[in-house]
Amino acid sequence: LATGPRQDNSIFYEIRTYDIKPSKMKEFLEMVNKYIHFRTAHSELVGFWYTELGAMNKVFHIWKYDNFAHRTSVRHALANDKDWQGKFISVVLPLIEKQHNEVAYLVPWCQLGKPPKEGGVYEWVTFQMKPGGPALWGEAFRAAINAHINTGYTRLIGVFHTEYGLLNTVHVLWWNESPDHRAAGRHSAHEDARVVAAVRDSVRFLESQQNALLIPLQCSPLK
Repeated sequence: LATGPRQDNSIFYEIRTYDIKPSKMKEFLEMVNKYIHFRTAHSELVGFWYTELGAMNKVFHIWKYDNFAHRTSVRHALANDKDWQGKFISVVLPLIEKQHNEVAYLVPWCQLGKPPKEGGVYEWVTFQMKPGGPALWGEAFRAAINAHINTGYTRLIGVFHTEYGLLNTVHVLWWNESPDHRAAGRHSAHEDARVVAAVRDSVRFLESQQNALLIPLQCSPLK
């Protein structure tokens, strides 16, 4: 996050969150794993997860686009894809209670990462910052993120800043070996003077935050 452009290209990420009917979650996940290949034939899927803690019956998925024209062409192609519409969309729409999407950019000091191995868990943390944008809170936020990285207990996957949706929102995606590994690391971080100092500085600009523990689907590129 900086006072200048977020990045030097037009690539952005669409973050989609669906609330699934509680009795239909298993069916929805099975449908995604079975038919997602029709969707990924049109554009790149970054990851697909369901929530384990912090929220119930939600799924998160992130799609990468070269620019807005690319997204428009993909949406047009999907609307005319008979397999996608007939085998997936028509079946799963009755399973979904609510849909929400955002457009976000990776912050310029962060590249999209990958976990060192499969089989871990992901943490999705949403920070609602005070109005003013990165010019106001960007440096403090980056310092807080780096302080957590430097403890070594967690792996940063990506930091996304919203362009469409609720503004001044930053989503941070972390990877840990397990929920217990994450808990132990958090306890250590709370006693780390570097983390404490950086967090105290950054919370001056914080309105609210929430997190969720995510489990990747079998079809997810990020596992």
